[in-house]
Formats: sequence, C-alpha cells, structure tokens
Amino acid sequence: MQHGKLRIILFDAKPYDQEFFNRINQDPRYGYEIRYITGRLTEDTVALTAGFDCVCVFVNDDINASIINKLYENGIRILALRSAGYNNVDLDAAYRKIHVVRVPAYSPYAIAEHTVALMLSLNRKIHKAYIRTRENNFTINGLLGFDMHGKTAGVIGTGKIGKMVIQILKGFGMKILAFDVYPDFKFAEQTGIEYASLDTIYQESDIITLHCPLTPENVHMINADTISRMKKGVMIINTGRGKLINTRDLIAALKERKIGSAGLDVYEEEGDYFFEDFSAEPISDDILARLLSFPNVLVTSHQAFFTREAIEKITETTLENIRLYFEQNQLPNEICYRCSEGKCTRVTTGHCF
Repeated sequence: MQHGKLRIILFDAKPYDQEFFNRINQDPRYGYEIRYITGRLTEDTVALTAGFDCVCVFVNDDINASIINKLYENGIRILALRSAGYNNVDLDAAYRKIHVVRVPAYSPYAIAEHTVALMLSLNRKIHKAYIRTRENNFTINGLLGFDMHGKTAGVIGTGKIGKMVIQILKGFGMKILAFDVYPDFKFAEQTGIEYASLDTIYQESDIITLHCPLTPENVHMINADTISRMKKGVMIINTGRGKLINTRDLIAALKERKIGSAGLDVYEEEGDYFFEDFSAEPISDDILARLLSFPNVLVTSHQAFFTREAIEKITETTLENIRLYFEQNQLPNEICYRCSEGKCTRVTTGHCF
C-alpha cells in the first residue's frame, strides 16, 4: 500500500489534536488522509470507520467487544491509541482480530511537574489566593501552608514518572519513601531514597502521590481501611488512574478532616465529563459535584500530560506506529491481553499474532 493513500479516521478530535496531526502529517514519511471526528467512537459512530485503513482513538473511547467486532467487519486491522493507558480497550476481544498499538511514553516531565504543581497549590492555597485577589481581597487568613522541606513524601510507583517526581521533591529537601512491585534499588541508592512497605508509607507520609498503573490488584488501593492508617491531615495526589482511589471513602475522610487535602487529575467516572465543557449545565454526578465543593480539593481534568512537548511526542509516535505497521509489518508498541500475562509471542515474532 502506498502510504500517501492511507486513510485514518481519528475520533474524539479536539482542536489541539488537529493542529498537531496536521503539522506532523506533513512529514514526507506520512502524508496520510486524516478525517477528524469530534465525537467519540461509539455504537452510533462505528459505521463511519468503513472505508478507512486505521482507527485512532483516545482514553474516553470505549472500545468494547461489540465495537471491536464491528471494526473488524469494516476491515479495520489496526487500532492506534493516542495514550499510554489501554484499560478502555477489550484486549481479549481484539486478540487475533485487530492489532492495538499505544504510545508507551511521551513526557514524564509533564506529569511529574503537574503533580508537584498540585502539591504546591494545595499547600500554599494558590487557587484560593487567586480568587481573593481577583476580588480585591488581600487578606491571608486561612492561607497558611507548611514547609515541604523536611516533610515525608510517599511515592507509590517508581516508573519514569514516579522517579521524576522523586527527583523534584528531593530538590525541596523532602524525605522520600517509595513503593513499587518491582523496586529499582540502584535508583534508590543513587538518589538516597528508601523503598518501604505500603503500610509504612501510609503511616509516615505527609504527602502520598500515586504513579502506579491500574491493575486488578490495586483497584481502590486508597480506601477507608488504608486511609485509617494514614497521618491526620495527609495530602493525597493522584495523577495516575482514577480507580486507584475509592472516591466515596476519600470524601468521607475529607469530611472527617482525616485527609487534609487532595489533588486529583483523574477520577473514577471521568469518562462522562473530562475533556468536555459542561459549564452551562449542572453536574448530575453527585460524587464529582461533592468533590468539587471542597475548598481543599483541586480537580483538574486529566491535563497532567498536556504540554506542547508531550502532545508532539504522542502525535509522532501514533503516526509512526501506523507507518511501521503498513510499510514494514512491525508493531513495536503493540499491546494485547497475552502481553500482560507474559504469554505473548511478540518477543519472537515482532507482533502479538
């Protein structure tokens, strides 16, 4: 197939998606025909994929078994995710039908810096101070924070993002306790941090920040039981996955003042709201509405990744994933359910099936 004739249909397309894809698609390696659909890929829109060679989706597109089967019937053999996460895809249904590729890494700096921005904003009440001064109120009562220097941060997950957060927090002079299923003891030795049990992190940390992938084992790892073991007034930060936290239990702990503050870039049921504008209508999700009512809670709409450098990397990797498949039958960033079970043939064959 001549790559210039390749047709891509891209769902949930925002203005920034179109800006970056249009620019990077001008590279001579690509030059594809891209159709942008502002809506998400659903049962109602899947028919639009007929006649295209590749479907490109984002985190809020629900790629269930029914959608997979209809894509397959429409001749789609590759699904390109503009994300690292893939929990919105039924990999079991896709296996031996459609190749699923993702963007495994883009900018750990972007997410790490946003994580620390949430910490600083909550600690020093920047969001509240901004509102006050905009209304010509220059009092500082109620804006008291604490020195981060000398405090203990518990970092759960020490992949690229977690390590970057650790390096930033070390710069503040914080003590770091880390947890990872696969600890990097060489990194710990180089940076002077300590790996500890989750219980130790819960008991000793002034700030707990989540950077681990979502797995069946850690769904709702932050819950009433684990919160009960934490310091009174602890700050919780989550720029990982929404379902790492039981939101109802978080709200109860905020009401009881067990948790002092929370910074959330992700939310369990974010798919119904995040990335969309609901400013002209009430929020029907009572749990999200309650979260937003707390003065000591900052919610951002899954924007930690959102820097120019990260979007550029996501776009480049997505287009390269597509090019490598159609031109060289290579799928270096493929993911399937057998990969997670350690049973995939990709290591020896170059692709999952």
